[in-house]
Amino acid sequence: MAQVNTCLKRTFTIFNIFFAIVGGVIITLALLWQILTNVNGGDNLEGRTTSLIILYIVGSVTMVIAILGAYGAHKESKVCLIVFLVCMVIGSLLMLRAGIPTALTRPQLVGVLEDKFRELLPLDKASGEVKNMAESLQTQLHCCGLFSYEDWEQNIPDSCLCSPEEEMEGKCQAVAYMHLMQPKKSVYMKTCLPIIIYYVLLLVDIMIGVVFTLAVLALLGMVLSSIMIHQMRYPNRPTVLLSVPAIFTTPPPKYQELHNPPQY
Repeated sequence: MAQVNTCLKRTFTIFNIFFAIVGGVIITLALLWQILTNVNGGDNLEGRTTSLIILYIVGSVTMVIAILGAYGAHKESKVCLIVFLVCMVIGSLLMLRAGIPTALTRPQLVGVLEDKFRELLPLDKASGEVKNMAESLQTQLHCCGLFSYEDWEQNIPDSCLCSPEEEMEGKCQAVAYMHLMQPKKSVYMKTCLPIIIYYVLLLVDIMIGVVFTLAVLALLGMVLSSIMIHQMRYPNRPTVLLSVPAIFTTPPPKYQELHNPPQY
């Protein structure tokens, strides 16, 4: 059996165990998401099937590659380590391919979202699905309209109305309605679009962080597996280290003084 550094082998095994745990967490999150979707309403599952399939594939592939790397390190199998190295190279390239464009387009994301949401105005004349989604957001986030309460024109829904407690806290503003008996009514001062943008940017930042973290870990796996393959290919060759020239390590010869010549 080839001689591989014991510390390196243990480090590589722990590295792959961590990757296997990450894959298991991804599969568990996908399973929980599917269960919650079925509980809340099975009709919405069709639109999320693609995301669930991607999560299952990513989690399964991560676990398989991690198990392959751990087995290759434990058994010192050169074939398994080479396959692991190739998978790490492909994985790091895919992570960088997905992360770099996302990071570059993030500053323009706010403008793109604003333009997309402006196309939905006025909300009063939007489709029933858009209206229901907007009212649900207003109820949960305690906001009114995307850019202003005027997005609903004169048909402001009840989900925009404030409670007496919120009026006392200064979270509301008085506006006039045409369809209400009262000349004025209090609606939420806060609009929904800034809250939506905040959560979208937060999700994008988390995704960018996860992608680049996985890319760095893949590069680390490449380095560790390459060193192990090198040690198994050349078992008798010592580890390459940076050597310092002898002129800098050995002390210079001592200065010898000239003795006085003998007197005749």
